[in-house]
Amino acid sequence: MDLKISVLDQSVIRKGDHASIALQNTVKLAQITEELGYHRFWVAEHHNTIGVAGSSPEVLISHIASKTRKIRVGSGGILLPQYSPYKVAENFKMLETLFPNRIDLGIGRSPGGSPATRLALTDGVRRSLNDFPRQVKDLQGFLNNELPTDHPYHEVAAYPVPERAPEMWVLGVSHRGARVAAENGIAFTYGHFINPENGQKAIDYYYEHFQPSNLLSRPKVNVCVFVICAPKQEKAEEMALSLDRWLLLVERGLDTRIPSIEEAKRMNFTQEERKRIQENRKRMVIGTPAKVKDDLLRLSELYQTDELMIITNVYDFHDKIQSYTLLAEALK
Repeated sequence: MDLKISVLDQSVIRKGDHASIALQNTVKLAQITEELGYHRFWVAEHHNTIGVAGSSPEVLISHIASKTRKIRVGSGGILLPQYSPYKVAENFKMLETLFPNRIDLGIGRSPGGSPATRLALTDGVRRSLNDFPRQVKDLQGFLNNELPTDHPYHEVAAYPVPERAPEMWVLGVSHRGARVAAENGIAFTYGHFINPENGQKAIDYYYEHFQPSNLLSRPKVNVCVFVICAPKQEKAEEMALSLDRWLLLVERGLDTRIPSIEEAKRMNFTQEERKRIQENRKRMVIGTPAKVKDDLLRLSELYQTDELMIITNVYDFHDKIQSYTLLAEALK
């Protein structure tokens, strides 16, 4: 099986850097991975966090697409419960019109942060996450301008109208997301980098229950995983120390800027923290090109997919570029 590789980049800010550098590096990474043959480049949405610069994927997608030529660019993902499906459809139909056959609309059910952050996003309107399946149907309807005749917004169309709708994906970390994707005939992305435990069950459910739609005739899956690749195993393990420490900070809602390897080495981790680091390592593939290739091929077989999305959060940008480069060369 030929394995396609894609990129998810969160525009994580290094300690000592500014957000502008993180965003510039995201654009550079898109340009470099395009030349290396990566299939897609997705950006994330995070709010009220000092360590992640990517708060507006629509704006960043437009900029990246204008700085690249052919790589698909998209969201991983838009936090739909906080927004109007109509406005999301308008934004992504505009992007697809500007950059034909290059735009992916990935959507997620995440609340987007703390309760106060979520209320700020919705301007004080309290919305239930249980509305997500209904919002997904509405979004599909607006993308195709095919809402049911009894829908209250049936006469409302989303413009502009591109030659084709952007490619739509549901992001999930359990069978709940898989169910929404399957029942609505939408491609499904599983976040192994978030939850490595439930992926096989979720994807099995998706394949078994998929219903074709106007957007997708056959099931389509990709899986996102943390990857750190280096010429030697020792170097890869050293690079991973920054990610180990960063994940502990993220999980505790602390300073989410990514720390240096030197800072991580100075840390005296508690027994509980060491246990958590070992658990988090299940979310990662770390090693030489040969080892990483073998591990990713096994993951693709486990998850029944021919596409993996690679997320590489390390401190040094040159190490990051080398990791993506070595991986691309290993999978040629």
